Amino acid sequence: MIPIEKKLTISYQYCRDVSKMHAKTFYFASRFLPPEKRNACYSIYAFCRYIDDLVDKNIFRSLNSEESLQKLAEAVEEWRRQLKALYKGEYIDHPIMIALKDTISKFGIPENLPNELIDGVNMDITKTRYENFEDLKIYCYKVASVVGLMTTHVFGFRNDEAFGYAVDLGIAMQMTNILRDIKEDSLQGRIYLPAEDMKMFGYSEDELMNQTLNSSFRKLMEYQVKRAADYYDVADKGIGMLERDSRVAVGLMSRNYRKILNVIKENDFNIFSKRVYVPVYRKLADVPSVVMEFR
Repeated sequence: MIPIEKKLTISYQYCRDVSKMHAKTFYFASRFLPPEKRNACYSIYAFCRYIDDLVDKNIFRSLNSEESLQKLAEAVEEWRRQLKALYKGEYIDHPIMIALKDTISKFGIPENLPNELIDGVNMDITKTRYENFEDLKIYCYKVASVVGLMTTHVFGFRNDEAFGYAVDLGIAMQMTNILRDIKEDSLQGRIYLPAEDMKMFGYSEDELMNQTLNSSFRKLMEYQVKRAADYYDVADKGIGMLERDSRVAVGLMSRNYRKILNVIKENDFNIFSKRVYVPVYRKLADVPSVVMEFR
C-alpha cells in the first residue's frame, strides 16, 4: 500500500511530465513559479490536456459514426461525473485526479470552472464551424479563458479585476493556437476562422481545405493576428494584479505565446508548409526584461 503523500508526489510528477511533453511554452514559464503553485498548474494543465486529447484523438474517426460520437461524448461525461465526485471529497484513483483534488483543496478553485472547460471540449464534438467572432469567443472562453481563471486562483490576486484580464489572455492564447493549427484542424474537418471574416476577405472553405496560400488568405490572417495581439495588449494590464511570485511566469507565458504570432508574420502567413514554433533562444531573450518589469 503506497502512502497517500507518496502517491500525491507521484501524481504531481505525472502531471509535470504531461506538461513538459505537451506544453513547452507553459512549462518554460512555470519554472518561475514557487513549487506549490507550479505543481498546481501542472495538475490543471494535465486535466485540460487529458480531456482535450480524449476528443482530438477520437473525433476524426467518430465524425462518420453516430455510435462512435455517442461513445466519445459518454467518455467525456464520465470525467464530468468523476469531477463532481472529486468536489464531494471522494477519492479517484487516477494520477491527474489525485493531484487535482489536492490543488482544488489548497487553492479553492470553483467547481463551475473545470465543468465549463468540459463544456468547451464538448463543442469540438458537435461544432466544426463558427459564424462570427462573437460565436468563436464563447469557445475560446470555455477552452482557454476558463483555464486562466482556474490558474488565477493558484497565482493569487490583489483584486477581482484580475479575472477579467485572465479572460482576455485566454482568448488571445486560444486565438494564437487556432492560427498556428489551421492546417491540422482543417485536416480533421474543423474550421475555427469565423465564416464572416473569411467572406469579408474573399477566402473560401474550399481554398482552406486545399491549403491555398494567396493574398486573400494573407489579409485574413493579418486581420486575425492583429485581433489576437490586441487581446494580449489588454491582458498585460492584469499581470500586475497578481501576487508578486506569479507575475514573471504569467508575463513570460504571455510574451512567448505572443511570439508565435510574430513567427506567423515573419513566415508571410504561410502556416501550411511547416509547423510554427518559437525556438528556445527566443523564449530566453525576454526573461531579463520580464523579470525587471514584473518582479
